[in-house]
Amino acid sequence: MIDPRRLLVLRALADHGTVRAAAEKLYLTPSAVSQQLTALENEVGQSLLARQGRRVRLTAAGELLVEHAKAVLAELERAEASLAACAAGTVGTVEVASFASAITQVVAPSIVALRQRAPDVRVLVRDAEAHNSLMMLLAGEIDIAISMEYTSTLQADARRVSRFPLYTEPFDVVLPPQHRLSAADAVALDELRDDDWIAPLPGNPCRAVAQVCCENAGFVPNITHTSDDFHAVVALVAAGTGVALVPRTAIAGDQGVVALPVAGRPPTRRVFAAVQCGREDHPLVRVVLDALLANKERGTIRPP
Repeated sequence: MIDPRRLLVLRALADHGTVRAAAEKLYLTPSAVSQQLTALENEVGQSLLARQGRRVRLTAAGELLVEHAKAVLAELERAEASLAACAAGTVGTVEVASFASAITQVVAPSIVALRQRAPDVRVLVRDAEAHNSLMMLLAGEIDIAISMEYTSTLQADARRVSRFPLYTEPFDVVLPPQHRLSAADAVALDELRDDDWIAPLPGNPCRAVAQVCCENAGFVPNITHTSDDFHAVVALVAAGTGVALVPRTAIAGDQGVVALPVAGRPPTRRVFAAVQCGREDHPLVRVVLDALLANKERGTIRPP
């Protein structure tokens, strides 16, 4: 294996013509330069230098090796520059897991902003429900999780996860247009005790929100249809199969349903970015976190 440090000495000799000049450029003694060149000849098994008085010239093998040295050393310099950029957080890849509405609300706008500020930072996005994204984070599968906390649900483990708030949003009641309460200004949940309900699958915290809120209103919801995709939930409501509680940002425009606020104190979810404790100051992770936090105003939730 050729020692690249000796290639550096050979390139300096080719650039400056004498051993002394090469030594001055490299801050070495002439004897040290001569020793490195001799060792390089031993490594390659060929003469690289022909002596002409006090000067030396490159042999054909030496000229050939200099061209390779230039390419090798240029790649090493590029590698050093890339590592320095990575350490500065200006180049590299960060994996983010997020649920769909937060991708629309915060993640995608942040990628647009990063393209201007840090074009060599690549963000890979994985669609994952909030409860799954935290497990992926703790397993080391991703760098940043976009997750959420709900009223009446457990907090994320603060000893393992550092959280950065993004936005807070309420859940709205989603009704078919022909529903008896569709013209109301707001809906009390106990008015929906006799309706069929559409909810996420068991294990999804959004399902727990609906169940807890209904139980607090004095009834157990009759869940007849299930889906973790809120677009599917809203489509089922539009088809007249039941009613649902849906986070406000997951209701996109006119989807053939009526979305109304919950009367009184509505259930809410608090959306946050999470990283493993100790990783929040990693330069690349920090760049993406800062972009997410800078765009969190896009997460301002407006009335329906």
